[in-house]
Amino acid sequence: MSLEEFEEFSCPYCGESNTLPIDVTGGSNQEFVVDCEVCCAPIAIRLRIAGGQIQRIDVYRENE
Repeated sequence: MSLEEFEEFSCPYCGESNTLPIDVTGGSNQEFVVDCEVCCAPIAIRLRIAGGQIQRIDVYRENE
């Protein structure tokens, strides 16, 4: 089992695709902010992980 997985998501600002490396050993609920690879806007990410796999990823504008 890989300790890191990659998840693709669309930027909530510009709509462009981004790739996010995720450490599945970092806890069952993770929250952090990343910058869009295209428009550099701050994107809030919320993850739910169970059994070493991503169950849910929520992506939204940082100020929402």
